[in-house]
Amino acid sequence: MFTDEQETWIREKLRFVYGDREDAVFRRLETMLADRPQQRASADFISEKDTMLITYGGSIRRSGEKPLWTLHQFLKNHTADLLSAVHLLPFYPYTSDDGFSVQDYTAVDPRLGSWEEIQAIAGEVDVMFDAVINHISQASTWFQRFREGDPRYQDYFIVSDPEEDYSSVTRPRARPLLTPVQTAEGTTHVWTTFSEDQIDLNYANEDVFLDIVDILLFYVDQGADYLRLDAVGFMWKKLHTSCIHLDETHALIQLFRLLMDAGAPGTILITETNVPHEDNIAYFGDGRNEAHMVYQFPLPPLVLHSFHEQRTDVLSAWAETIEAPSEKTAFFNFLASHDGIGVVPAKGLLSEREIEAMAEKVKAHGGLVSYKDNGDGTQSPYELNSNYLDALSHPEEEEHQRAARFISAQSILLALQGMPGIYIHSLLGSVNDQAGVRETGRSRSINREVLDADEVEAALSDEQSLRHRIFHACADRIRIRTAEPAFHPHAPQTIHRLHPAVFCVERSDPDKGGSVYVIVNTSNKEVELSLPAEPLQNMLTNEKLAGDTMRAAPLENYWMKKM
Repeated sequence: MFTDEQETWIREKLRFVYGDREDAVFRRLETMLADRPQQRASADFISEKDTMLITYGGSIRRSGEKPLWTLHQFLKNHTADLLSAVHLLPFYPYTSDDGFSVQDYTAVDPRLGSWEEIQAIAGEVDVMFDAVINHISQASTWFQRFREGDPRYQDYFIVSDPEEDYSSVTRPRARPLLTPVQTAEGTTHVWTTFSEDQIDLNYANEDVFLDIVDILLFYVDQGADYLRLDAVGFMWKKLHTSCIHLDETHALIQLFRLLMDAGAPGTILITETNVPHEDNIAYFGDGRNEAHMVYQFPLPPLVLHSFHEQRTDVLSAWAETIEAPSEKTAFFNFLASHDGIGVVPAKGLLSEREIEAMAEKVKAHGGLVSYKDNGDGTQSPYELNSNYLDALSHPEEEEHQRAARFISAQSILLALQGMPGIYIHSLLGSVNDQAGVRETGRSRSINREVLDADEVEAALSDEQSLRHRIFHACADRIRIRTAEPAFHPHAPQTIHRLHPAVFCVERSDPDKGGSVYVIVNTSNKEVELSLPAEPLQNMLTNEKLAGDTMRAAPLENYWMKKM
């Protein structure tokens, strides 16, 4: 079923990772992928019409309904003309970390619904599934059989000597790297990058790799159009190295790409690697052989910094360098997600002092800060835990200013090259869930509130509510983006330096010509601008600008089309 070229590349990667076991692994892959139906044509990638919602299956609930059914109704009633795709965060049975400690990769958490509800959503929009494949729950069948001494599962996990030197290992959490567990052989220490309930899988065992390939194909069969490879930078472990971004990790992801292209053409792979920019974009490979999309991790902290400091020099300078490596790749742009605002990707772009100042302001706004071990006994900020609305503005600031600042930040997200992803709590104008943090004791709960569907409906119907104001402002801008070919993910992008406090991006239609300008004033003051082109028309108001200057109101955003 593989073409000659595909077989050559697959064998090369297998030889690098598994050595003389290459042929045996290849033969098993052949059997696994034989006679697979071609679910979709491998043609279109993404366009300006693509915007993704990020949500848990249970983010919106109504008494007496399965949450996935309730979510489906919300999508049909409110976003059918706005969003082309939805990222359903882990909906599998789990034991911790709000779904990211998966107990069974092939089941739907019955508290949320069933595969029937997943497939109903997938029948109307594209869906992204999470492939949480760096680690698995202690309660999983795989790990329980490992503990019981089942020979098949003895090499599924990484047994390590606690007396070894692990100082070179990159640590994303301020927690022990190894966790002691009781097995049939006594106490054993296993590798746990993220938590004691998230046991790292051992990809040096080809059976693990083959099982994961089988699971990815199963997800495609259940309706996945996108596969989000969670925390994949840590997949391969090699003692006395950083154990992140190793060559074997990249080879494994390239194998996933090759196998999806062969067995599930059209499936889009997106890597989640919350790391500095240069390491992150390495997951594009050569532009055709690894991830189709990577998360644009520097964007959230750089936009936040711009509004905090009321200057856009760092954001503008960084945005001038952004370009996808090929027409078959794109950045996945986002400001908020189920996680916090990662600051590690901003290192090298913002100084340590600027990152600390940003963290202090988020704390002053009611947020929290998570820290990581640096390997030398010190800790540094890793993640700002806050709803993005509150991260931008103090909760006691006037509501109209909070809304204006937030909508302007979303305008930057929607205007840049790539595909935008909007977290459900951003679309709905949510604020910090302090009660959730008190209930769970986890910092990330601050931005994972479970919403009452009836209360959301009432707020969206109330023109005076913050939810109504933010939802409809975002919807207006998504509609503009969807209708303009200049916002195609690969359409040219030019950054204009109009004023220290202003971010201005020009997007150009490469086929029909013409440009659209998105202009955002990050400051609390009105500023006068010399426009980059004339004449211009405001696409939100249809107002035509006379002359070559304009006054940008405080915290305002303008979507302007060259006439």
